[in-house]
Amino acid sequence: MRIALATSSYAPYVGGVEEHVRNVARELSARGHDVVVWTVARDGRAASREYEDIDVRDLPTPLPARNARSLLHFALRAPAAWLRWRRAWRSFHPDIIHVHCFGPNGTYARILARRTGTPLIVTSHGETLADDNGLFHDSRLARESLTAALREAVAVTGCSQVVLDDLNDRFALPPGQGVIVPNGIDLDEPIGAAPTTGRYIAAVGRLQKMKGFDLLIQGFAEAACAPDVHLVIGGDGPEREALLAIAYEAGVADRVHLPGQLDRPQVAGLLSNALAVVVPSRFEAFGIAALEAWRAGAALIATTRGGPPEFVRDGRDGLLVDPADTSSLAAAIRSLVTDVATRSSLAGAGAERVRQFTWSNATDAYDALYQRVTVDAPGR
Repeated sequence: MRIALATSSYAPYVGGVEEHVRNVARELSARGHDVVVWTVARDGRAASREYEDIDVRDLPTPLPARNARSLLHFALRAPAAWLRWRRAWRSFHPDIIHVHCFGPNGTYARILARRTGTPLIVTSHGETLADDNGLFHDSRLARESLTAALREAVAVTGCSQVVLDDLNDRFALPPGQGVIVPNGIDLDEPIGAAPTTGRYIAAVGRLQKMKGFDLLIQGFAEAACAPDVHLVIGGDGPEREALLAIAYEAGVADRVHLPGQLDRPQVAGLLSNALAVVVPSRFEAFGIAALEAWRAGAALIATTRGGPPEFVRDGRDGLLVDPADTSSLAAAIRSLVTDVATRSSLAGAGAERVRQFTWSNATDAYDALYQRVTVDAPGR
């Protein structure tokens, strides 16, 4: 089949959505499907490129806002942007348009699918819930466009039940219509050099408020671990300076390290040498970092807020803690630093559990949907 993956962002940019779509694109291509990625051009300029043998189109996605200047800007740019999307469709003529992480990409892909009669699949990665910018709270256009897309789609998936519940509660997805397709992980990711040595607690992710790294620093300070135990948070983002300030105020600035953006082998190296890995998000739609911890053979502490409780078994392959309760988070950190037996037991169980979450399994689920919707549309 010819499959167009219309995603909000794509490699070389990093993040959960980028990792998901990148690996699914590779798996689909390896199975003999023709795959193209349509993604948002961050600078607004259309471009064609190739990434890991996958054709990628960076497409402009201007949308209007509620002010005269924005409306004028949209009116000037929209015709050319729409022409680029039409040309992308004509040059590939996809059998399916599969939207990942609904944003401006979803609005353009939805209209294109409707105009061309192409079956539309929508996959939510938690963007309606885990968004520091509040797009779906503030933008009526975003809400109405997503609601329309869910109504028009031949299939809808989400990375967890909590994501599908939100689509049902706020965006009129009929109960029982969504399919859960969990995230996956590359079990054979090469392990690079860790950005630090010694004994440490680790976390990774974009440095933004939703990820809860401020809560982690406070919990780490309250844990009062031995002076040689440090906290390392890999990633970059707008909260970096605020996190450093929190560490200073908590009296642990000399033991909290923010090494910046890490590549995938460096992430694997960081987690594989950690005493424990913490996912302290205020909300996490799924939490690929939990899978990364398991793959690395590290003990896991995961948030109770969002998707992790759907697959992390508390006390068996991880500890589930509400990160806003920093005293409980501190107790969990302290227990894994001091209790070698518990740390080893959780790590071993996680290393077994992670084998159920592969990109091949995720792609199997999508492939089954593709087969079904193309049977339902035999003329394509």
